Amino acid sequence: MISGVLYALLAGLLWGLIFVGPLIVPDYPAVLQSTGRYLALGLIALPLAWLGRVRLRQLTRSDWVTALTLTMMGNLIYYVCLASAIQRTGAPVSTMIIATLPVVIPVCANLLYSQRDGKLSWRRLAPALACIAIGLVCVNIAELRHGLPDFTWRRYGTGIALAFTSVGCWAWYALRNARWLRENPDKNPMMWATAQALVTLPVSLVGYLAACLWLGVQQPDFSLPFGPHPLVFIVLMFAIAVLCSWVGALCWNIACQRLPTVIVGPLIVFETLAGLLYTFLLRQSIPPLLTFCGIVLLVCGVVMAVLSKPQKASVIPLQQE
Repeated sequence: MISGVLYALLAGLLWGLIFVGPLIVPDYPAVLQSTGRYLALGLIALPLAWLGRVRLRQLTRSDWVTALTLTMMGNLIYYVCLASAIQRTGAPVSTMIIATLPVVIPVCANLLYSQRDGKLSWRRLAPALACIAIGLVCVNIAELRHGLPDFTWRRYGTGIALAFTSVGCWAWYALRNARWLRENPDKNPMMWATAQALVTLPVSLVGYLAACLWLGVQQPDFSLPFGPHPLVFIVLMFAIAVLCSWVGALCWNIACQRLPTVIVGPLIVFETLAGLLYTFLLRQSIPPLLTFCGIVLLVCGVVMAVLSKPQKASVIPLQQE
């Protein structure tokens, strides 16, 4: 139990790094950060794919198309939206919105898979959703008081929309990925993760080259191909790829093996808390009272929602005449 919680904590500490990456290189466009991160992940996947080539040959053409669709939605598009949102709204607001995923996913599952997996009580979910909504409002107000660089309402509003778009992308990814794993119980989950990382390589390479061509036209003063701080950018992309995309996922999988689902679910909040911790360390400040209250409300709402156990649909037996 203790080791499982520690692995979940380590996964959260590693995943929290994705929220500070865009703040370390704020002058880099989000599309360059996203394609750069997953280009690094694809390069890392090459030796892993070679070692697991026998298992990868078991995948059909349809499986590879599914892997490509998943990696586009759950990796590239998700991170483009998230990095753009962080640059527009500041990390605390985007981090809090992403933190609603442990609730958004069960709500979506409630709507789509309630007959198979059981249904959550909307009456029990309502207080949790209210806590989360109030928490998000508190953090938004606190960030607006804090002041943001290049602030305009249009820029801030598009940032909020992009953050919610990234939530939608990852929720779809989580549900579709879980469905594939359930439909293919004979396939190794680690092999499936390697396949997704592998198909990321050509897509992210094309995306990175396209981003460079676009930047060459839109921002001719921007140093290409690795920007004004090439060493910082390259090290950051590989660090996020290794620590967040690979080691973080591995630690979380170990935690899932050692802990009951009812316990491991709320522990994903460690990611949110780590992202907020790194953000305020980077700012060299402590969270204002309103932000702290918002964080507490969010954590309470997420825990209440995740601890709500789904109830299987009751089957009424037919009476014999």
